[in-house]
Amino acid sequence: MKKKNKSTGQGVSYAKWGYIFIAPFFIVFLVFQLIPLAQTIYYSFFEYYRSGLTVIGPTPVGLENYKALFQSDFLKYAGNTVILWLAGFIPQIVISLLLAAWFTDIRLKIRGKQFFKVVIYMPNLIMASAFAMLFFALFSDNGPVNHLLVTSGLVDHQIRFLSSVAGTRGLVALMNFLMWFGNTTILLMAAVMGINPSLFEAAELDGCTARQTFFKITLPMIRPILLYVLITSMIGGLQMFDVPQILTNGTGAPDRTTTSLIMFLNNHLYSKNYGMAGAVSVILFIISAILCLAVYFTLNADDDSKKIKKRDRFKPRKEALKNV
Repeated sequence: MKKKNKSTGQGVSYAKWGYIFIAPFFIVFLVFQLIPLAQTIYYSFFEYYRSGLTVIGPTPVGLENYKALFQSDFLKYAGNTVILWLAGFIPQIVISLLLAAWFTDIRLKIRGKQFFKVVIYMPNLIMASAFAMLFFALFSDNGPVNHLLVTSGLVDHQIRFLSSVAGTRGLVALMNFLMWFGNTTILLMAAVMGINPSLFEAAELDGCTARQTFFKITLPMIRPILLYVLITSMIGGLQMFDVPQILTNGTGAPDRTTTSLIMFLNNHLYSKNYGMAGAVSVILFIISAILCLAVYFTLNADDDSKKIKKRDRFKPRKEALKNV
């Protein structure tokens, strides 16, 4: 933007101040994100690790790290990560949509909405490490949950939650659900409250049921927020580390069925194998990018098709006007 100086008659540019204000962000991004990302990709093509006090490499090995990666249990850990994420995300999005619809429905006249908002959001404020330690103590073999089940007569003997695949995965999924469903509910409530109330009034006058209103009006109108929630949850699921790491003491027990991709990456970083760690990081980056793009284009395909149909519908009219 330029403004003419009355005294000199020359234009004064203020655009430089915009670049000055945004410069700190780009400097921090360059130093702490872009350069480490470039180094990670670079070292993924090298044999570079530490054996005792001896540093081996960096020696160029091409794609050998990637070949060794797919010959290992990488795909098994990827499957574990997807299962743990889906087990926590599916109930999270269902419960969050249900609560958002209830709390924003004027006809229900729910009292104490602010109190319930605070309560459902509070688990999000607790550190994941503290949450994992709490669940470890609650669901251990001699923990309060087992004691309550046995004394109440619901079971005859203690349940070894942390020794079964279903039990451990279920606890990880439950913790992820409890930590994040409050945040998702608040986001979806904000999205629903941003819908024009006249749409709901018109639907009510037309005799639409609550179910029809939810699926025909609410869901399509909050699609951008749903897309945001899905993508951020997917990235968070791929980066799952602290909950299964602390709950299983880093072993991924039982039989590494709760070992996530980031736990696998952490094992290579702990052993100072920078080449393999770089390869795992690059694959995770590519997977995240592909999944996010797939979700984005899938959810926006309907909008694009509607725009094309609308344009084609008015095309004959425009051609007729041109001929006239």
